[in-house]
Amino acid sequence: MRWALLGASRIASSYVIDAIRAQQGAEIVSVLSSDAGRGRAYAERHGIAGSVTDLDAALGAEGVEAVYISTTNEKHHPQAMAAIAAGKHVLCEKPLATELSQAVEMVTAAREAGVVFATNHHLRNAGAHLAIREAVASGRIGRVLSMRVFHAVSLPEELRGWRVADAAAGGGVIPDITVHDADTVRFHLGEDPATVVARAGESGLGQGVEDSVMSVWSMPSGAMVQAHESFTHPHAGTGLEIHGTEGSIVARGVMTQEAVGEVWIEDAEGRHALKFETHNLYHRALGLFTAAARGEGRPSADGVDGVKSLAVALAVREAARSGRAVDVDYGGL
Repeated sequence: MRWALLGASRIASSYVIDAIRAQQGAEIVSVLSSDAGRGRAYAERHGIAGSVTDLDAALGAEGVEAVYISTTNEKHHPQAMAAIAAGKHVLCEKPLATELSQAVEMVTAAREAGVVFATNHHLRNAGAHLAIREAVASGRIGRVLSMRVFHAVSLPEELRGWRVADAAAGGGVIPDITVHDADTVRFHLGEDPATVVARAGESGLGQGVEDSVMSVWSMPSGAMVQAHESFTHPHAGTGLEIHGTEGSIVARGVMTQEAVGEVWIEDAEGRHALKFETHNLYHRALGLFTAAARGEGRPSADGVDGVKSLAVALAVREAARSGRAVDVDYGGL
């Protein structure tokens, strides 16, 4: 598969370029950057044959079958729609768009065009999360009563920029981290949040966008979810807890891009370590995406998954701004 990268991003250089190249026969043809000099330097640094500043040039390069979109959030929709119209398979960073209607349009267009459209929700590819999901689904902890996700971190200086200062580009902790937690909750519990309440604020880092948020989600099953996301907590640690009628799953250090962390089950018999695989998250994601493009199976997180994680995040933002409970709108999907 021949790829074009739309965005000379840090996430691509740190994880996705390697994961693409880990797939048999894969090749990255070019990288798109709005800054010609930056694009050339990026391509040279990562051994990519070409760099372009024009989207049509990126999509029109000979043999390109797929694109990976990791530009700022407000660019995802127009770039994805152009790629879909050109018949390319699309792997898009989260959130899929800044508006729900745009994300729904992207998924619908890809379905009609017959191309694979996926969301790069990396966490559901982690061995820890796969083991947790299996434990919940197999009834290890009985009926789920509640879940807590804590994903408050200190955003590194080099990742701040538009994320903490540009609402128009999709900045703020809600589109950056709450979408991940929404996908993680859906992945583990197998149901979509129905109603949310929330409070958000600027606790020292955000400049016109929220940098911290806490929310509570009501699930159709009656389970309740508590989520905490922040850019300003250097020592909080990350993890999740899922509490059921027969036991609890506790995970620490698993809300990350690496195959790390600790997971255990607490029940009437005591504490039991939950073993998990330590494969590369992105290698797995790109492997499933590539297979789906061949007509074999589905990506780890498809476009509908991306729409639904965005829908939850948007509901959290509306609830925080309005001070009222908000029903989650999934755009008909």
